[in-house]
Amino acid sequence: MSGFPRRIALLGSTGSIGRQTLDVVRCFPEHFHIVALAAHSNVALLAQQAEEFKPALVACFAATPEVEQAARTAFESLRAGDGTPELVCGAQGLLEAVTRADVDLVVAANSGLMGLESVMAAIGAGKTIALANKETLVMAGHLVMPAAQRAGVSLLPIDSEHNALWQCLRGEQAHEVRRLLLTASGGPFRQATLDQMREVTVEQALAHPTWRMGPKITIDSATLMNKALEVIEAHWLFDMPYERIDVVVHPESIIHSMVEFVDGSLKMQASLPSMHLPILNALSYPLRLPTADTGLIQDLRWSQVAQLHFEELDVARFACYRLAREAALRGGSYPCVLVGADEEAVALFLDGTIGFMDIARLIETVLERHQGIDHPDIPAILEARDWARATAREFSHNVRTFL
Repeated sequence: MSGFPRRIALLGSTGSIGRQTLDVVRCFPEHFHIVALAAHSNVALLAQQAEEFKPALVACFAATPEVEQAARTAFESLRAGDGTPELVCGAQGLLEAVTRADVDLVVAANSGLMGLESVMAAIGAGKTIALANKETLVMAGHLVMPAAQRAGVSLLPIDSEHNALWQCLRGEQAHEVRRLLLTASGGPFRQATLDQMREVTVEQALAHPTWRMGPKITIDSATLMNKALEVIEAHWLFDMPYERIDVVVHPESIIHSMVEFVDGSLKMQASLPSMHLPILNALSYPLRLPTADTGLIQDLRWSQVAQLHFEELDVARFACYRLAREAALRGGSYPCVLVGADEEAVALFLDGTIGFMDIARLIETVLERHQGIDHPDIPAILEARDWARATAREFSHNVRTFL
């Protein structure tokens, strides 16, 4: 990747990671320049971002006539004399954003299958990728990592846990690593009994004790599905067998992950909970940029940290974690089905169709009915995910416990 300023295509600019990425860019205008912005359907915010950061290209990838018309209306008034920003609607906009010749770095913060397809296109174009899309590696790590290696493309992790592991592994020898330890806050139900968890409401599940995120990832954090997906992601990113990746509960979320070496020593990355730091770390790699005068990141003062707690993960209370690790070990198309079933189950919980504990039951029902494919290509991945969502909807009425 070239030096500074780094020219960035930001996918998912109106989401949580996208907005925080723009916070970082705003603080370092001499180091980062936005060339392309892409968002799903939040046209109003996308227009505000385009007005501030003045990209050459804006993509709105929700393929509906209503969104496309709203986007064209909003951006007509923003166009400068040179015709920028260019507006491209639909999936084509994502592909154009990541393959532009003037893009050095693609920040992949768009979720779901759009994220997978755009990452594969960015790899094909030889772009460095800062990755914040779990589904890409969970569903298609067997395709993405070999493709990146063949193309000589670097995947830089943005997720706080993986970014922490990446920092801890820099300069280390792979054969000297005993295991990776991802930390988990434990979510809002870390100390809840099974009886209490059966009565969990949507509002309670959305009240994460540490992080402020979108509703889908917040529910995944409450079920610990998110942590299991992070285990799968770490497996692919760091080429580490599953039996050497563990999770430890750390409710303060100060230690973001740890690496244990063969001599018994531990190396860990610590900071106050904030996504700005891992985003900045990925965007500026291999350099570290000073943040003292930016107001972006609050310094961690150890005198203010009274205690740090660590606990074993109680897998018996968090069935989603167990199901995800089992799907990962089975491999093939099972992780794709896991993602699709979880997407649908969480949506059904959020709209009140099923209860909190039914999320795991529904995912297990779908996984039990799946006939696996050993090495799915992208069409097979899409088919498996769509089948899982449809099957979850079909069986949702059979798992309800209290409605």
